Amino acid sequence: MYKANYLGFGLAVASSAFIGSSFIIKKKGLQRAAAFGSHAGAGGYGYLLEPLWWVGMITMIVGEFANFVAYIYAPAVLVTPLGALSIIVSAILAHFLLKEKLRKMGILGCALCVIGSTIIVLHAPGEHSISSVDEIWTLATQPAFLIYTASAIAVVLVLVLFCESRYGQTNMMIYIGVCSINGSLTVMSIKAIGIAIKLTFEGSSQVAHFQTWVFVMVAVSCIITQLNYLNKALDTFNTSVVSPIYYAMFTSFTILASAIMFKDWSGQNASDIISVLCGFGTVLLGVAVLHNTREPPPPPSDLYTSLSPQFSWLVHANGEIWKPTDNDELHHEFIGVIRPDYFK
Repeated sequence: MYKANYLGFGLAVASSAFIGSSFIIKKKGLQRAAAFGSHAGAGGYGYLLEPLWWVGMITMIVGEFANFVAYIYAPAVLVTPLGALSIIVSAILAHFLLKEKLRKMGILGCALCVIGSTIIVLHAPGEHSISSVDEIWTLATQPAFLIYTASAIAVVLVLVLFCESRYGQTNMMIYIGVCSINGSLTVMSIKAIGIAIKLTFEGSSQVAHFQTWVFVMVAVSCIITQLNYLNKALDTFNTSVVSPIYYAMFTSFTILASAIMFKDWSGQNASDIISVLCGFGTVLLGVAVLHNTREPPPPPSDLYTSLSPQFSWLVHANGEIWKPTDNDELHHEFIGVIRPDYFK
């Protein structure tokens, strides 16, 4: 391995450590914000005033920047699989810092996600050479990718407008689905922006091309949506489950979008295609295992809903404790409801 590869390897590992840690730091910030009554899962944005959440965001930005630089020094086949290390970092830190239990089956699910994603990356087709933003615009406006984009937007709208209010607090796939589908469009836009920046530094300015600014607007819109719904997922569900499922779904949709837009599968042999399909199957199995090991949501904190009528206690004005029977009706001297364990 050459010196540049060592540098790229180190940057990729550092990137995974930063990104994995950012999930935990942001979750801590969300918890602090929630202590003041501003839950991201309920649509609150008080976390924007929480310094710890911004530390997490900065940590994630540093990790993404390190990952970007790693691609300059090392081949993608080395750098990309190492991104899966962020799942392990996030799960381990959540286990110790957030007290979110990572059971044996959860560890197995993480391993399956990592193995499947690695297989996909190792056997993924190489990307074609792109020389201008105009060329990417032609690829982005081809019928196949327009159909994918329209379908992605339609699914996101259904998840946001119909499913979120009904199932958002009980099914993590609503929030993660929005993040992952948006993420695939984000990556396509970011890639176009990156090519524009590269060509501009090489002397062929792409600033005057309106396509460049269309890609910028799409990227900004998708990133804002991703952050919003990722915060909701982290605030509502177990981090050790959210991180790997988000990684698996994001990777899957991104590879699908890239295959449609850049026609990556043209000229590929059967063995590589079968290997990628096996990788997808392994990822899906890991997602299923992780989803089944998810901790149930905490019971409602409301006092009246947590009490069973058969074990309720009534206190009369004279101080006498009375336990109701099935035939008793609510007494007019009722003062308050007290938890059954109050008298233990």
